[in-house]
Amino acid sequence: MRVRVIPFGVLKDRLSAAPVELPAGATVAELLDCLSASNTDGVRDSLRGIAVGVNAEYATAAHVLQEGDEVGLLPPVSGGAATTASSFDVGEEPADKVALTRELIDSAKFIAEIKRGEDGAVAIFDGIVRNHSRGRRTLHLDYEAYEEMALGQMRQLAVQARQRFGIRQVSLVHRLGRLEIGETSVLVVVASAHRAAAFDACRWLIDTLKRTVPIWKKETFADGAVWAPGEPFPADLAVKPAGDET
Repeated sequence: MRVRVIPFGVLKDRLSAAPVELPAGATVAELLDCLSASNTDGVRDSLRGIAVGVNAEYATAAHVLQEGDEVGLLPPVSGGAATTASSFDVGEEPADKVALTRELIDSAKFIAEIKRGEDGAVAIFDGIVRNHSRGRRTLHLDYEAYEEMALGQMRQLAVQARQRFGIRQVSLVHRLGRLEIGETSVLVVVASAHRAAAFDACRWLIDTLKRTVPIWKKETFADGAVWAPGEPFPADLAVKPAGDET
């Protein structure tokens, strides 16, 4: 059978997006073994600790692949289907505003739109591009995503936040493409009757997004460019090749 493999983030520098031939009934772990065996020595190390998306859903190492599956190879994320402009989707009622966009994020507009008379608090996280990182002067950032999967994961987070914290509504939007210093990269807005729930939900949303949503950041400095190292995936999402016992 044939599956389509798409590497993201730093893995794009080491693997090519291409169809891979596998025996019927092959698992995700066996696919990673195949990729390790057919590429340079450093590839196996690069595949340790990644997550894998099959048809835009997280998959375990034991997941059995099918003919025509799309397999995304996901290094730890640094955010962490949209159109080339903006794409909004709606969770369960009330309507959450969830988006990936290549346009400037108007933070004031999102904040004004979410407020309702029943709200006692709106908590906001506005992540912006700073002019330095790890002692180096930053020129700009570039964000990319496994867009269909990222939008689905963001939608799930909004619904989970409402169920977990008892908040009324979420706006969650992330920029893609080239970002300049001072521009908003990610905006989280939470509306709630009570401030404690709004604060807790806002912190949980941004922290979970950065660990689990497949969005990657490339940092361009005055002296070079690198993919930003991401936080390790949660243990239930990380996979490794079938023959890797370490």
